[in-house]
Amino acid sequence: MTITAADVNKLRQMTGAGMMDCKKALQESEGDFDKAIDYLRKKGQKVAGKRADRDANQGFVYAKTTADQTFGAVIMVNCETDFVGKTEDFINFSRELLDLGINKRIKTAAELLPLTLGTSTVEERLNEMLGKTGEKIQIAHFEAIEAPVVFAYNHFGNRLATVIGLNKKDGKNVMEIGHELAMQVAAMSPVAVDKENVTQEVIDREIEIGKEQARQEGKPEEMLDKIATGKLQKFFKEMTLLNQDFVKDTKKTVRQYIADHDKELMVTGFKRLQLGA
Repeated sequence: MTITAADVNKLRQMTGAGMMDCKKALQESEGDFDKAIDYLRKKGQKVAGKRADRDANQGFVYAKTTADQTFGAVIMVNCETDFVGKTEDFINFSRELLDLGINKRIKTAAELLPLTLGTSTVEERLNEMLGKTGEKIQIAHFEAIEAPVVFAYNHFGNRLATVIGLNKKDGKNVMEIGHELAMQVAAMSPVAVDKENVTQEVIDREIEIGKEQARQEGKPEEMLDKIATGKLQKFFKEMTLLNQDFVKDTKKTVRQYIADHDKELMVTGFKRLQLGA
């Protein structure tokens, strides 16, 4: 297939790799961006870690919980330009969409589209916004968490937001802990709560990448499995929430930070959305 300059530039923005490396990766991967990212990693390239399954458009990201904090959600509404994304109409519309989704306790963007917002459905309102702005407006993501207590965090500028659930509302400093953990998820972008929650697909991919990296470094074939396993453990440490260093005190992990306050407190799940990530 033909690899365009725009494709190469997109991969470069996603990974931070050089133009020629990105072109080669796309050629070897037949234009598949996810496979191209893995190709670069296998070749020892340090990439930015962004994936092609996230929208890189402009827009607004917002998180909120119900009044009783038992349900929370985060929404990403996309538009084509930063100018439209910062208008009052677009921001208010995005907030209304999230409020509607939270009030109805829906779990996906698809469930949101047929609901009534004012005198029209959400889908009709999206088309109305297109008519007003001249830009395609879409609900790119709607992610929800239901738990005994849920916390929401909105990063400055509304390009990044998170929600996180805990297993108990009452306890020592639970409100403070929930807020800190929501910010941890925003800052460190974990892929799962703990290593047991990482999908087998991700594990298999990381092992494959680790083996290929070791092979590129000239390590003997009989050592590849052991080296890849070691790299996988590093991945678990860096990319699972409870095993990450706590950002406000890197001498302890997030698991230790929680246990210092309440050994029975557990994270039930989290969601994180970021424009362009």
